[in-house]
Amino acid sequence: MEGAATACDVLVIGAGPGGGAAALHSAREGLKVIIIEDHDEIGTPVHCGECISDLAVNNLELELPPSVISRHVDGIRVLFPDGTAKKLSEPGYVLEKHLFEQWLAGEAVEAGAQLHLSHKLTGLESQEIDGVFSGWLCEGKGEQFPIAAKIVIDASGVAGVCSKLLGLNPRPKVVAGMQYEVLEVPTDGYLDFYIWPKYAEKGYLWMIPKSDGRANIGLVTENKKGAVKALDQFIEDGEFKGLEMINPPWRKEGMKLRGFGGTIPISGPHEVTHTDGIMLIGDAAGFTSPLFEGGSHLALKSASFAAQTAAEAIAAGDISAAKLAIYSTKWKSEFPPYEKILRGKTALYSLSDSDMSVMGKCFPEEMSSMGISGKAMVGVRLLVRRPSLYFKKIVPAMLAFGYSRAKYYGW
Repeated sequence: MEGAATACDVLVIGAGPGGGAAALHSAREGLKVIIIEDHDEIGTPVHCGECISDLAVNNLELELPPSVISRHVDGIRVLFPDGTAKKLSEPGYVLEKHLFEQWLAGEAVEAGAQLHLSHKLTGLESQEIDGVFSGWLCEGKGEQFPIAAKIVIDASGVAGVCSKLLGLNPRPKVVAGMQYEVLEVPTDGYLDFYIWPKYAEKGYLWMIPKSDGRANIGLVTENKKGAVKALDQFIEDGEFKGLEMINPPWRKEGMKLRGFGGTIPISGPHEVTHTDGIMLIGDAAGFTSPLFEGGSHLALKSASFAAQTAAEAIAAGDISAAKLAIYSTKWKSEFPPYEKILRGKTALYSLSDSDMSVMGKCFPEEMSSMGISGKAMVGVRLLVRRPSLYFKKIVPAMLAFGYSRAKYYGW
């Protein structure tokens, strides 16, 4: 069996943004790379709201081709339950996400990676030479299997294939995410995030503008069973009523529900993100930003860390867990403190709609300019308007917004 296996240095599981980036960086390091994707086409179904900050693009040293950019945006507007709106101005892009993922995979192939669609990993068998770990024999569905890989980079998303096959981590807690693409939506170039518990329980709704008057209107919520009804009601009750929708992904004949990407992990980074010859990246590692569930920036950055670690380990002839531990050290030192932000998110969702709206009114019109003095002023306003909020952990809730900025991998 081993002699018949297709050999490579790095096998990347999944051709989403994290997987494409991991394959690209690994190939540029001179490694022999195979990337497999269980769908027959890259980029479908779309798995997210499709936005990425300019800061993220610079941090990742990406040169986005115009073909993958739907439009430039000026930042985020947060709308509280009473309609109070405050801006967080930081420029970025709305992508045509399927084109972005296809572009990344194409760049990886151009750099030397092999891409195989309709390939699904179903088994992992540890390999040794003279009692020393030497890689993984990977079984699955697809003509390239079995595959002998020194290192496996798991970019399989919330499915967490390697965690599932090897029992590395328990299944994460998830929220449901879904969206419509809508026509003729007016916009001033901001991403609108609605913190409206009435529709999105322990989640939020969004309007993400695209080119040609199109926009993504969607939500994430812990109420998975009621998500479609809640999104429909949000549209029916407000400014988007009557707008034409383009192929709502779950509105096929005889099918009541099919989400655009299904579920998003919200348990935080997994306890185990590396082991012998394996590294988990992106959603497969539990990397999402707690408040607005953004994951693209985190996935792309973790991909670069994993590729660099793989190249160093293979060059050293040591692909053990001890050698790959530098990967976990890198992301832990770079990514924001998930538990701290999660405490703020939990505090936020413990507030009543009225309390949330009061907090929103106390923020300055432009939240990106809120330094130490600005935060002090918010505190004074809260004391005047509703001092009881200080006993409801309002400060952690406020900090959650700060940690959702682009520089903290919020989008």
